Amino acid sequence: MPALGYTEFVAHLYIVGTPIGNLGDMSFRAVEILKTVGAVACEDTRRTLKLLTHFGIRVRLISCRARNEGVAAEKVIAALNEGQAVAYASDAGTPGISDPGALLVRLAVEAGHEAVPIPGPSAFASLVSVAGGRDKAVRFEGFLSPKGGRRRSRLRELLAGEAAIVLYESPFRILKLLEDLAEIDEKRYICIGREMTKVHEEYLRGSVAEIREILMQKEEQIGEFSVFVSGKKTGSCVNL
Repeated sequence: MPALGYTEFVAHLYIVGTPIGNLGDMSFRAVEILKTVGAVACEDTRRTLKLLTHFGIRVRLISCRARNEGVAAEKVIAALNEGQAVAYASDAGTPGISDPGALLVRLAVEAGHEAVPIPGPSAFASLVSVAGGRDKAVRFEGFLSPKGGRRRSRLRELLAGEAAIVLYESPFRILKLLEDLAEIDEKRYICIGREMTKVHEEYLRGSVAEIREILMQKEEQIGEFSVFVSGKKTGSCVNL
């Protein structure tokens, strides 16, 4: 029988948050759920297998990536229809936040099953908690378009608002993102998180111009980046 107050798993799809780097961030509840379900749908079976192996969990895996989410959902729903509980885990963090999962949830619910969140790590929430921003509202934007014109146009729209924004960026485009931000408002306060919760995690805080200069001095950019950008009213480093 499952622990932590759960007495029934029939026809439940569990959306499980997994570590964004440090395996110690995996919750007891998430481990218990993964031990008990009949199958685990996941973004990358290889990465999820390593996570499950670390916690001594053996369970059937169903590949559910962005490109096959609709087809994978049919397999998940079939398992749910048979009375099996199914968990879904993306590569890292909370599914549905710049990760697959939203379509799976919608289709499972439309099929008459229940979707239950198992809260866990999130790069978005983690960065906001240490950003030091004074904004009342924070907007999650995730990855911007890789196309320069479209990206700059969207940035102008976002920076014109009062809400802070959180962006995700790859090491290959982080300097380009900062260049675009600097063209719009080089004094805007930002906080960048790199390799969060991992061995080489790093946080940089200051104006866009200051952080861009720091990163430009590095030989190469390593790791995934999360970027907090203050809103229009609280954004100038001069006023912080």
